[in-house]
Amino acid sequence: MYGKKVKLRFLFLVLILLTVILSVFLILQSLKENVVYFQSPSEIKSLVELDKNKIRVGGMVKMQSVSVNSKEINFIITDFKNEINVRYSGAVPNLFEEGKGVVAEGFLKDRNYFMATKILAKHDENYMPPEVKKAIGEK
Repeated sequence: MYGKKVKLRFLFLVLILLTVILSVFLILQSLKENVVYFQSPSEIKSLVELDKNKIRVGGMVKMQSVSVNSKEINFIITDFKNEINVRYSGAVPNLFEEGKGVVAEGFLKDRNYFMATKILAKHDENYMPPEVKKAIGEK
């Protein structure tokens, strides 16, 4: 019914379409694995089920909560409603200090304890990520 040329074109278009669909699927899967959600301490306290994936917790470093041990630093992140204890091993940004905004990336152990794998650097001492501003209610 159809000629040889028409069948080859149809087969070629089907192969291209399948390749594009597979490529988009693989790209979306890899992006899904690398997504890191931002949450405030209040959002973490209200979680129904603890997430075992990597998340970011943002807020202010509570005054007089920073304690530095030999190889780790412990501090409290607050959004002025709730708090979460954070433990981090590694170098912190130069502008990390009490009373300043911070975003920590890592894993929740429970609703009150967070193991940070990274403390995100800020541009300057006045910079605060928009998510942190929104979470603590500043403008």
